[in-house]
Amino acid sequence: MGSTSHIIERINRIYPTLHPAEKQVAAFVRSSLDVIGSLTVGQLAEQCEVSQPTVIRFARKLGFNGYREFRYAVAHPATSLESADDTAFNPLEGFNLHPWDNPDDVPHKTVAAATTILNEMLGTLDIKAFRRAVTQIAKARVIDIYAVEDSLAPAADLNVKLSYLGLQCRLHQDPYLQQISASHLTPADLAVAISYSGSSSDTVKALRLAKNQGAATLGITNNAGTPVANWADVTLLAGRDSHTIYGNAIFSRISHSAVVDMLYMGVILTDYTRYASVLDASGRAISDRAFQPGNAAD
Repeated sequence: MGSTSHIIERINRIYPTLHPAEKQVAAFVRSSLDVIGSLTVGQLAEQCEVSQPTVIRFARKLGFNGYREFRYAVAHPATSLESADDTAFNPLEGFNLHPWDNPDDVPHKTVAAATTILNEMLGTLDIKAFRRAVTQIAKARVIDIYAVEDSLAPAADLNVKLSYLGLQCRLHQDPYLQQISASHLTPADLAVAISYSGSSSDTVKALRLAKNQGAATLGITNNAGTPVANWADVTLLAGRDSHTIYGNAIFSRISHSAVVDMLYMGVILTDYTRYASVLDASGRAISDRAFQPGNAAD
Protein backbone atom coordinates (compact mmCIF):
# COMPACT_ATOMS: atom_id res chain seq x y z
CA MET A 1 0.00 0.00 0.00
CA GLY A 2 3.04 2.26 -0.28
CA SER A 3 2.76 5.24 2.04
CA THR A 4 -0.18 3.71 3.91
CA SER A 5 2.49 2.39 6.28
CA HIS A 6 2.25 5.87 7.78
CA ILE A 7 -1.35 5.12 8.74
CA ILE A 8 -0.29 1.92 10.49
CA GLU A 9 2.38 3.85 12.38
CA ARG A 10 -0.20 6.41 13.46
CA ILE A 11 -2.60 3.68 14.58
CA ASN A 12 0.16 2.13 16.68
CA ARG A 13 0.92 5.53 18.20
CA ILE A 14 -2.61 6.32 19.33
CA TYR A 15 -3.65 2.74 20.14
CA PRO A 16 -3.13 3.05 23.94
CA THR A 17 -5.59 5.97 24.04
CA LEU A 18 -8.39 4.19 22.17
CA HIS A 19 -11.55 2.85 23.78
CA PRO A 20 -12.13 -0.94 23.53
CA ALA A 21 -14.56 -0.60 20.61
CA GLU A 22 -12.13 1.65 18.76
CA LYS A 23 -9.36 -0.88 19.35
CA GLN A 24 -11.53 -3.44 17.54
CA VAL A 25 -11.56 -1.13 14.53
CA ALA A 26 -7.81 -0.58 14.81
CA ALA A 27 -7.15 -4.32 14.89
CA PHE A 28 -9.26 -4.93 11.79
CA VAL A 29 -7.70 -2.04 9.88
CA ARG A 30 -4.17 -3.16 10.68
CA SER A 31 -4.85 -6.70 9.51
CA SER A 32 -7.05 -5.85 6.51
CA LEU A 33 -5.84 -2.49 5.24
CA ASP A 34 -6.07 -3.64 1.64
CA VAL A 35 -9.88 -3.95 1.77
CA ILE A 36 -10.68 -0.71 3.63
CA GLY A 37 -10.88 1.30 0.42
CA SER A 38 -13.85 -0.78 -0.76
CA LEU A 39 -15.85 -0.67 2.48
CA THR A 40 -18.49 1.86 3.44
CA VAL A 41 -18.56 3.10 7.01
CA GLY A 42 -21.51 0.79 7.69
CA GLN A 43 -19.73 -2.22 6.24
CA LEU A 44 -16.59 -1.58 8.28
CA ALA A 45 -18.68 -1.12 11.42
CA GLU A 46 -20.39 -4.45 10.72
CA GLN A 47 -17.07 -6.20 10.16
CA CYS A 48 -15.74 -4.85 13.46
CA GLU A 49 -19.03 -5.38 15.34
CA VAL A 50 -19.11 -1.75 16.45
CA SER A 51 -21.32 1.27 15.75
CA GLN A 52 -20.79 3.62 12.81
CA PRO A 53 -20.00 6.57 15.13
CA THR A 54 -17.19 4.47 16.62
CA VAL A 55 -15.64 4.03 13.17
CA ILE A 56 -15.94 7.77 12.51
CA ARG A 57 -14.32 8.63 15.86
CA PHE A 58 -11.49 6.23 15.05
CA ALA A 59 -10.87 7.95 11.71
CA ARG A 60 -10.85 11.36 13.36
CA LYS A 61 -8.39 10.22 15.99
CA LEU A 62 -6.04 9.37 13.14
CA GLY A 63 -6.25 13.01 12.04
CA PHE A 64 -8.81 12.72 9.25
CA ASN A 65 -11.97 14.82 9.04
CA GLY A 66 -14.08 11.69 8.79
CA TYR A 67 -14.31 8.16 7.45
CA ARG A 68 -14.57 9.21 3.80
CA GLU A 69 -11.24 11.04 3.97
CA PHE A 70 -9.65 8.10 5.80
CA ARG A 71 -10.90 5.60 3.21
CA TYR A 72 -9.63 7.76 0.37
CA ALA A 73 -6.19 8.01 1.99
CA VAL A 74 -6.00 4.23 2.21
CA ALA A 75 -7.22 3.65 -1.35
CA HIS A 76 -5.13 6.43 -2.94
CA PRO A 77 -1.93 6.74 -0.89
CA ALA A 78 -0.04 8.55 -3.64
CA THR A 79 -2.56 11.37 -4.05
CA SER A 80 -4.38 11.54 -0.72
CA LEU A 81 -3.88 13.82 2.22
CA GLU A 82 -1.60 11.16 3.56
CA SER A 83 0.97 11.75 0.82
CA ALA A 84 4.69 11.12 1.02
CA ASP A 85 5.62 14.69 1.96
CA ASP A 86 2.78 14.76 4.52
CA THR A 87 2.39 18.52 4.08
CA ALA A 88 -1.38 18.37 3.64
CA PHE A 89 -2.09 15.62 6.15
CA ASN A 90 -4.36 17.19 8.71
CA PRO A 91 -3.10 16.44 12.22
CA LEU A 92 -4.96 19.44 13.65
CA GLU A 93 -8.32 17.85 14.35
CA GLY A 94 -11.08 20.37 13.80
CA PHE A 95 -8.82 23.04 12.31
CA ASN A 96 -8.63 22.09 8.60
CA LEU A 97 -5.38 23.90 7.83
CA HIS A 98 -4.05 23.39 4.31
CA PRO A 99 -1.06 24.79 2.37
CA TRP A 100 -3.36 26.72 0.04
CA ASP A 101 -5.34 28.47 2.79
CA ASN A 102 -5.40 32.26 2.98
CA PRO A 103 -3.64 33.55 6.14
CA ASP A 104 -6.52 36.00 6.57
CA ASP A 105 -8.77 33.03 7.39
CA VAL A 106 -6.59 31.81 10.26
CA PRO A 107 -8.10 34.03 13.00
CA HIS A 108 -11.63 32.87 12.15
CA LYS A 109 -10.60 29.21 11.92
CA THR A 110 -8.72 29.39 15.20
CA VAL A 111 -11.63 30.94 17.10
CA ALA A 112 -14.08 28.50 15.49
CA ALA A 113 -11.94 25.53 16.53
CA ALA A 114 -11.57 26.90 20.06
CA THR A 115 -15.32 27.48 20.35
CA THR A 116 -16.04 23.93 19.21
CA ILE A 117 -13.63 22.48 21.77
CA LEU A 118 -15.06 24.59 24.61
CA ASN A 119 -18.61 23.53 23.74
CA GLU A 120 -17.51 19.89 23.67
CA MET A 121 -15.87 20.32 27.07
CA LEU A 122 -19.00 21.88 28.55
CA GLY A 123 -21.08 19.02 27.18
CA THR A 124 -18.89 16.32 28.70
CA LEU A 125 -18.13 17.96 32.06
CA ASP A 126 -19.54 16.02 35.01
CA ILE A 127 -21.05 18.62 37.36
CA LYS A 128 -20.96 16.26 40.34
CA ALA A 129 -17.28 15.62 39.73
CA PHE A 130 -16.73 19.36 39.40
CA ARG A 131 -18.35 19.99 42.79
CA ARG A 132 -16.22 17.27 44.38
CA ALA A 133 -13.09 18.80 42.84
CA VAL A 134 -13.94 22.22 44.26
CA THR A 135 -14.43 20.69 47.71
CA GLN A 136 -11.11 18.85 47.43
CA ILE A 137 -9.28 22.09 46.68
CA ALA A 138 -11.05 24.19 49.31
CA LYS A 139 -10.29 21.81 52.18
CA ALA A 140 -6.74 20.74 51.24
CA ARG A 141 -3.83 21.64 53.51
CA VAL A 142 -1.35 21.62 50.63
CA ILE A 143 -2.11 21.39 46.91
CA ASP A 144 0.53 19.73 44.71
CA ILE A 145 0.17 20.24 40.95
CA TYR A 146 1.76 17.91 38.38
CA ALA A 147 2.17 18.43 34.64
CA VAL A 148 4.76 18.28 31.88
CA GLU A 149 5.39 20.05 28.58
CA ASP A 150 2.32 21.88 27.21
CA SER A 151 0.22 21.00 30.26
CA LEU A 152 2.52 23.15 32.38
CA ALA A 153 0.71 26.25 31.07
CA PRO A 154 -2.71 25.49 32.64
CA ALA A 155 -0.90 24.00 35.65
CA ALA A 156 0.93 27.28 36.23
CA ASP A 157 -2.34 29.17 35.80
CA LEU A 158 -3.99 27.00 38.46
CA ASN A 159 -1.04 27.53 40.79
CA VAL A 160 -1.23 31.32 40.43
CA LYS A 161 -5.01 31.53 40.83
CA LEU A 162 -5.11 29.35 43.94
CA SER A 163 -2.14 31.22 45.44
CA TYR A 164 -4.09 34.47 45.04
CA LEU A 165 -6.81 32.81 47.15
CA GLY A 166 -4.29 32.20 49.91
CA LEU A 167 -4.15 28.44 49.34
CA GLN A 168 -0.86 26.61 49.81
CA CYS A 169 0.14 25.41 46.32
CA ARG A 170 3.26 23.86 44.85
CA LEU A 171 4.22 23.42 41.22
CA HIS A 172 7.70 22.22 40.28
CA GLN A 173 8.50 22.26 36.57
CA ASP A 174 11.09 19.52 37.06
CA PRO A 175 9.18 16.19 36.99
CA TYR A 176 11.66 14.65 39.42
CA LEU A 177 10.87 17.37 41.95
CA GLN A 178 7.16 16.77 41.35
CA GLN A 179 7.64 13.14 42.35
CA ILE A 180 9.74 14.06 45.38
CA SER A 181 7.08 16.53 46.47
CA ALA A 182 4.38 13.89 46.00
CA SER A 183 6.24 11.46 48.24
CA HIS A 184 5.90 13.88 51.18
CA LEU A 185 2.15 14.48 50.97
CA THR A 186 -0.28 13.45 53.70
CA PRO A 187 -3.98 12.48 53.78
CA ALA A 188 -4.74 16.16 54.45
CA ASP A 189 -3.28 17.18 51.09
CA LEU A 190 -4.40 17.16 47.44
CA ALA A 191 -2.51 16.19 44.29
CA VAL A 192 -3.72 17.60 40.96
CA ALA A 193 -2.52 16.02 37.71
CA ILE A 194 -3.09 17.77 34.37
CA SER A 195 -2.50 15.70 31.24
CA TYR A 196 -4.27 15.83 27.88
CA SER A 197 -3.52 12.19 27.05
CA GLY A 198 -3.85 11.01 30.64
CA SER A 199 -0.79 8.85 30.08
CA SER A 200 2.22 11.15 30.54
CA SER A 201 4.66 8.94 32.40
CA ASP A 202 6.12 11.51 34.81
CA THR A 203 2.71 12.95 35.65
CA VAL A 204 1.29 9.49 36.32
CA LYS A 205 4.25 8.58 38.56
CA ALA A 206 3.78 11.71 40.67
CA LEU A 207 0.03 11.18 41.00
CA ARG A 208 0.52 7.53 41.94
CA LEU A 209 3.08 8.48 44.62
CA ALA A 210 0.64 11.03 46.06
CA LYS A 211 -2.17 8.46 46.06
CA ASN A 212 0.03 5.95 47.87
CA GLN A 213 0.76 8.58 50.52
CA GLY A 214 -2.96 8.83 51.20
CA ALA A 215 -3.44 12.25 49.59
CA ALA A 216 -6.65 13.08 47.74
CA THR A 217 -6.15 13.07 43.97
CA LEU A 218 -7.69 15.08 41.13
CA GLY A 219 -7.12 14.46 37.43
CA ILE A 220 -7.78 16.88 34.57
CA THR A 221 -7.56 15.11 31.21
CA ASN A 222 -9.33 14.52 27.92
CA ASN A 223 -9.18 10.75 28.12
CA ALA A 224 -11.17 8.50 30.44
CA GLY A 225 -9.80 5.08 31.30
CA THR A 226 -6.19 6.28 31.29
CA PRO A 227 -3.64 6.05 34.14
CA VAL A 228 -4.34 9.61 35.33
CA ALA A 229 -8.07 8.91 35.46
CA ASN A 230 -7.47 5.58 37.18
CA TRP A 231 -5.30 7.07 39.93
CA ALA A 232 -7.56 10.09 40.50
CA ASP A 233 -10.29 10.10 43.14
CA VAL A 234 -12.03 12.71 40.98
CA THR A 235 -11.57 13.12 37.22
CA LEU A 236 -12.61 16.16 35.21
CA LEU A 237 -12.85 15.35 31.50
CA ALA A 238 -11.95 18.54 29.65
CA GLY A 239 -13.71 17.58 26.44
CA ARG A 240 -13.95 14.58 24.17
CA ASP A 241 -10.90 12.53 23.37
CA SER A 242 -11.50 12.79 19.62
CA HIS A 243 -8.70 15.26 19.04
CA THR A 244 -5.43 13.81 17.86
CA ILE A 245 -2.25 13.82 19.90
CA TYR A 246 -0.64 16.17 17.37
CA GLY A 247 -3.50 18.65 17.48
CA ASN A 248 -3.63 18.78 21.27
CA ALA A 249 -0.50 20.91 21.51
CA ILE A 250 -2.40 23.88 20.12
CA PHE A 251 -5.99 23.39 21.16
CA SER A 252 -6.34 21.18 24.24
CA ARG A 253 -4.95 23.82 26.57
CA ILE A 254 -7.94 26.00 25.80
CA SER A 255 -10.31 23.57 27.51
CA HIS A 256 -7.86 22.90 30.35
CA SER A 257 -7.51 26.62 31.01
CA ALA A 258 -11.30 26.91 31.07
CA VAL A 259 -11.47 24.13 33.67
CA VAL A 260 -8.88 25.99 35.76
CA ASP A 261 -11.05 29.13 35.65
CA MET A 262 -14.11 27.07 36.64
CA LEU A 263 -12.29 25.61 39.65
CA TYR A 264 -11.05 29.05 40.68
CA MET A 265 -14.54 30.55 40.64
CA GLY A 266 -16.01 27.44 42.24
CA VAL A 267 -13.63 27.71 45.19
CA ILE A 268 -14.48 31.40 45.64
CA LEU A 269 -18.16 30.50 45.90
CA THR A 270 -17.48 28.10 48.78
CA ASP A 271 -16.85 31.14 51.00
CA TYR A 272 -17.38 34.26 48.93
CA THR A 273 -16.87 36.80 51.72
CA ARG A 274 -13.62 35.27 52.95
CA TYR A 275 -12.10 34.80 49.53
CA ALA A 276 -13.10 38.30 48.45
CA SER A 277 -11.15 39.59 51.43
CA VAL A 278 -8.17 37.35 50.62
CA LEU A 279 -8.14 38.52 47.01
CA ASP A 280 -8.21 42.11 48.20
CA ALA A 281 -5.21 41.43 50.43
CA SER A 282 -3.37 39.73 47.57
CA GLY A 283 -4.07 42.68 45.31
CA ARG A 284 -2.85 45.19 47.88
CA ALA A 285 0.34 43.17 48.41
CA ILE A 286 1.41 43.82 44.83
CA SER A 287 -0.34 47.14 44.22
CA ASP A 288 2.96 49.01 43.99
CA ARG A 289 4.20 46.75 41.20
CA ALA A 290 2.13 48.47 38.53
CA PHE A 291 4.19 50.58 36.15
CA GLN A 292 3.97 54.29 36.85
CA PRO A 293 5.11 56.74 34.16
CA GLY A 294 8.19 58.60 35.34
CA ASN A 295 9.28 55.91 37.81
CA ALA A 296 12.48 54.02 37.19
CA ALA A 297 11.94 50.38 36.34
CA ASP A 298 13.21 47.87 38.91
